[in-house]
Amino acid sequence: MGQRTPLYDLHLALGAKMVDFGGWDMPLHYGSQVEEHHQVRRDCGVFDVSHMTVIDVDGPQAKAWLQHLLTNDVERLHKPGSALYSAMLNERGGIVDDMIVYRLESGYRLVVNASTRDQDLAWMQAHLDGFDVQLNERSEMAMLAIQGPHARNKIAELVNQARGTLIQQLKPFEGKPDSDWFIARTGYTGEDGLEIILPADQAPGFFNDLVGAGISPIGLGARDTLRVEAGMNLYGQDIHQDVSPLASNMAWSIAWEPAARQFIGRTALEAERSGGIQHKLVGLVLEERGVLRAHQVVRIADVGEGEITSGSFSPTLSKSIALARVPMATADRAEVEIRGKWYPVRVVKPTFVRHGKTLI
Repeated sequence: MGQRTPLYDLHLALGAKMVDFGGWDMPLHYGSQVEEHHQVRRDCGVFDVSHMTVIDVDGPQAKAWLQHLLTNDVERLHKPGSALYSAMLNERGGIVDDMIVYRLESGYRLVVNASTRDQDLAWMQAHLDGFDVQLNERSEMAMLAIQGPHARNKIAELVNQARGTLIQQLKPFEGKPDSDWFIARTGYTGEDGLEIILPADQAPGFFNDLVGAGISPIGLGARDTLRVEAGMNLYGQDIHQDVSPLASNMAWSIAWEPAARQFIGRTALEAERSGGIQHKLVGLVLEERGVLRAHQVVRIADVGEGEITSGSFSPTLSKSIALARVPMATADRAEVEIRGKWYPVRVVKPTFVRHGKTLI
């Protein structure tokens, strides 16, 4: 038996198929993964993401510590409520984890991956020496993601007036508190929407309200196909401790200036950049019938080989798509080995669908 979120019993009552995900018992789907996918793209749905880890960072040197720890620079968070995406690296430039950082009125809030909780906390603790910083894991909180083009309007009608006003005023990549809730306009699907951090004992009631209002519960299966379509990395598949952000379509999350900011892994990244980046993360589209899966070999004529990191059938495009790490010289055509046969694929930018629009 794995760890369970405060919504575990509700998932069972709603008929969810439960699976292990990073040591957590989580819903894979509630009947039809494809229908759940379309529900988010066309309207909205609610995900239980209470397995994610929320860490508050406080203390007089919180900013300096995060500037040392992260590739992105929290100096860019000019006011409370602003947020940014960043990676946390080891000394070799490999990705320990990726996360969202929010600036609070006092300190910062990190939301990190569930499967990396232990290694993240151990890494953070190991690099606290010399900094006057306090870490507070908020394990008493739950987290829901409501995603889709109608998510904000529908949620604004279900909550009190103050929260409804806040939801309508939030800009993309902003997160602000209202009493004991924290409401952010972020997500992992390529659609607009909200992520709401709230006390665990309030989560079942609010989840019930959402489902009662016709907002469909969405499982991990659709969450994965949605994020692949949006070109978003999954830790442990597309990114890990042996690959750098420069080879992961994450160069935009590195703040190189000011040059004096010596974040962990910077020296390795500078060496990789100056020596010539060898690989990149791209999108693949299979034009024929078949399914692209992780670890399938990608062959590029006169260039070399790569590997699929994530692959699935895209319900939005009705095609099989994938993210793949390939040599930098890869152009617009390649082949993938599927069950001993080679199939042609089109190489595209690693974002297939965003805000309901096809980008390939």
